[in-house]
Amino acid sequence: MFGVVFFIALLAAWLFWGRQGNKLPGAKPPPQNLADLLENEVAYFRKLSPADKLRFTDEAADFLQKTRIDGIGTTIDDTDRALVAASAVIPVFAFPGWTYNNLTDVLIYDDHFNEEFRSEGQNRPYMGMVGSGYMNGKMLLSKPALREGFSNKTDKNNTAIHEFVHLLDKSDGDIDGIPEAFVDKQFILPWLDLVHQKMKDILASRSDINPYGATSKTEFFAVVAEYFFERPDLLKSKHPQLYNMLEKIFKQDP
Repeated sequence: MFGVVFFIALLAAWLFWGRQGNKLPGAKPPPQNLADLLENEVAYFRKLSPADKLRFTDEAADFLQKTRIDGIGTTIDDTDRALVAASAVIPVFAFPGWTYNNLTDVLIYDDHFNEEFRSEGQNRPYMGMVGSGYMNGKMLLSKPALREGFSNKTDKNNTAIHEFVHLLDKSDGDIDGIPEAFVDKQFILPWLDLVHQKMKDILASRSDINPYGATSKTEFFAVVAEYFFERPDLLKSKHPQLYNMLEKIFKQDP
């Protein structure tokens, strides 16, 4: 009997410390009303089945335990943290247990910022950025852009999803617009052919895709991922071949 009790106690301790070990020092615990925040703020979440809502909430909570989220020149609340977590989970929801091993911190600025990470003065073109060099492992987001990405129901833009897709692109070692960790190898060449075709259409003003997507293959992938998750109905109608390819990449039909 003592042996059974000892084994159960040992197993419970292992589970507890294993979960504690998954927490990043300095990361705040998930808000207790996380599911309610997601229901109120995230249209993608509202469309899920009850079982998928439970899994989404669990994965968002897990992300928050593994990631520090801090305000720079601004205060952030539980809604901001829930929106960051939702942005992280949405692109990888078809890959349960996905962990962003290339991210430890999300820094949320009070407004757009420049290359020196300042949010004052002129020429502040950035709403989001994946850090490199000494900023490796960090993501920078503008708080207005983060909130606008979920509050605007008619546009095709979501800055936070855009930046998390860059991280997914980076997971194979290079941010090059080729999501090799997600797409089967036989689809890589068709994907590149489609990217070049669609970028030409953008440059010729024959497309409703954000012109920023024509600046590089990297930005094209992130831009059309925003479109895919924000306005899937419109993308499927206007760009069915592109929609089908993104469906293969993300293993989702939003």
